[in-house]
This record gives sequence, structure tokens and C-alpha cells, in this order.
Amino acid sequence: MLLLYRRVSIASSDGIFIFYTVQYPFNAEPPRSALISSYVTPVDLFYKRNHGPIPVVDDIERYSVLIRGLIDNPRELFMRDIKMLPKYNVAATLQCAGNRRTAMSKVKTVKGVGWDVSAIGNGVWGGAKLADVLELVGISKLTSTTKSGGKHVEFVSIDKCKEENGGPYKASIPLSQATNPEADVLVAYEMNGELCMSILRDHGYPLRVVVPGVIGARSVKWLDCINIIAEESQGFFMQKDYKMFPPSVNWDNINWSTRRPQMDFPVQSAICSLEDVTAIKPGKVKVSGYAASGGGRGIDRVDVSVDGGKTWVEASRYQKPGVQYISDDMNSDKWAWVLFDVTVDAPQSTEIVVKAVDSAANVQPENVQEIWNLRGILNTSWHRVQVRVGHSNM
Repeated sequence: MLLLYRRVSIASSDGIFIFYTVQYPFNAEPPRSALISSYVTPVDLFYKRNHGPIPVVDDIERYSVLIRGLIDNPRELFMRDIKMLPKYNVAATLQCAGNRRTAMSKVKTVKGVGWDVSAIGNGVWGGAKLADVLELVGISKLTSTTKSGGKHVEFVSIDKCKEENGGPYKASIPLSQATNPEADVLVAYEMNGELCMSILRDHGYPLRVVVPGVIGARSVKWLDCINIIAEESQGFFMQKDYKMFPPSVNWDNINWSTRRPQMDFPVQSAICSLEDVTAIKPGKVKVSGYAASGGGRGIDRVDVSVDGGKTWVEASRYQKPGVQYISDDMNSDKWAWVLFDVTVDAPQSTEIVVKAVDSAANVQPENVQEIWNLRGILNTSWHRVQVRVGHSNM
């Protein structure tokens, strides 16, 4: 069932206005200007995406995760078991597949939450590597198939959603990815160093999966069980949602089985220092925002144009303030976004555009029309804003 969403403004405790979608289920994104206030997104500014009521787990001593399926030794793990494993901190950007959906819907109506550019955030996630967790049930690292034929790892949530007919949200990743320590898949119990239920309730407390470089729909929150299965998860959000179809497909001729579930997110960038239409004075204007790519690919270049894409200048890129970012450098966070900024001249009203290029030379498509799809996912087209010199905001 597809639900309608309404947006209102609510002031947070630090005075920043956050735009919330307040009808059930609860979904929210911060203002774009606040999103890039820091490299690590504060918990209260991290976007929130839910498909059902937010569950509350208050008895942490009894909470457990069951690992079962095509394995010889099923096991129930408690929080103390997870925390006895080596802890890793991974900086990783999570992005809803529907980020920037509102702009895509201006071409032709799509179904889904009307996200602006802020359904994305960069967190430092703390927890055990899934590869280590799976070793507790006899699955060695770098395993692609278990002895019983398991090839995928399914994550099942505590929360329930209408799309699953009242059943739990679920998603899966290949076993080869789950057992690869270099993939940095986490069973996370910390976000930005926070452990508190009241702070992390919206983000999966007490345990969530974090799958770096992959659309946020696969990083299942409020983990209940892990199933080792032969085929990818048959859950609704794997089989009948979050798939990329061409513009020719509509709700009358769609065949979900013709597309694989979306995993990595493509190269993406957005301007956050300016709204869709901004009034400015003639002269210099600072253009800043974020760029990210899935699959651990770095950002090789961010280009900004002040004439609608006719000519370009290269923006500065950074992760740590004052430290030049180098794509694929061992000191860079490979799963995390980069922030960019450049100061340009804007003597007259114009269109400012940004596009990014990742370390595999993938570049954002110029027009949203080329990638329009009925679910409005993966809008990675050039991000465009209008500046009006000497005029009011529109």
C-alpha cells in the first residue's frame, strides 16, 4: 500500500528546523543547508526512513538475534555475544534510494515519499563485522556457499509493515559480501558513538545492519534474525520495490521479475548551500554540497557550472576539514561521502549545476528524463538550482 505524506516544520532542541513527514509511517529529512554542517551527520539531523511503526526494545538483557537456515549450527546471540567480538568503527554514507524523488516527479508523477536532497547522511557506525558474527555459526570468511547450499544472507526486522501483510521488513545480500571483511558489513550497536535507546530508537536500536555502499533499504534496522538462504530474499522490498525500470515501464505493464533488486547506489551529488530558487546579490556566491558513490568508489571530481552546464569549474573536495581529499587514498573513508565547495561569480540570474565523477569514471546523467522511473528511485541527474540576482525568492 502506498501512503500519502505531509510535510511540516518543527524546531529541534538546537534551534534548527527539520522537515518531517508526519503521517504514518514516520519519515523525515533535514534542511539541505543543515545537512552539510559537518562531515559526520549528527544523529538528530540524520534522515529517517520507516515502513511501519517504530518498535521499542526496552529489555536489552533478553533481546537476542537468531541465526538459522542453511547451516549446521543455528545459534541465538545476545548483545553480550555481539559485543565480545572485535569492534570496528566504519564511516559510511547511507542514502535512501528515493533521494531527490521530488525533482523526478516534476517530469512525471512517481509514487513514494517526496524527498528533497537530504534523504542521505554520513555516520560513524560501531559494531561487529558480520563476517565475524557468521563465523560463530561455522561460516568461514570469504565463503560464497555453505555446505547446505546457502548463498544469501537475509536480515529480518522486528518492525512490521503493511507491504508484508503485517509481517516483518526483510532484505538480503549475497553471502560472499557478508563474509568478506573488506566489505565492512556491520552488525552495529553504535551510531556516532551513541548507545542510548532514546537517541538511536529511530535508527535501529539495539542492533541494525549497515551495508556500506548499498542503498539504505538493505541496511535493516531493529534486527530480529539472520537467515542463511539459497536465493535472495523474497520480501516485498526486494522483489516488488527498489528496482530500476526504464521510462517506458508503467504500472500497467510492469513485470517485477525482469529486474534484479537494486544494490549499489550510483554516483550522486547535490548543492546544499542554495535552495531550488535563491535570491542573491550580484557578485561572489559559495556553492557547496555533497558527493558520493556506491560500492566503495571514491569521488574523482566535482564540477560546478554557473551557466547551466556550458562551462565548468572544479570544486574542492574534502572529508576532514583542511585536509585535501584524494580518491582511493588509504587515509580516505571509502564508504563515505565527500563535501565540496567552490566560490563562483554570479553577476546575473542564472542556473547553477553540479555533477560528480567517481573513481570508475561514472558520471551523473545530464537530464532526469533519461532515468525517470515509476518508483522515482536513483535520481542522480545533474542537480540544478536557480539564483535570482536582485529578486526575491520564488
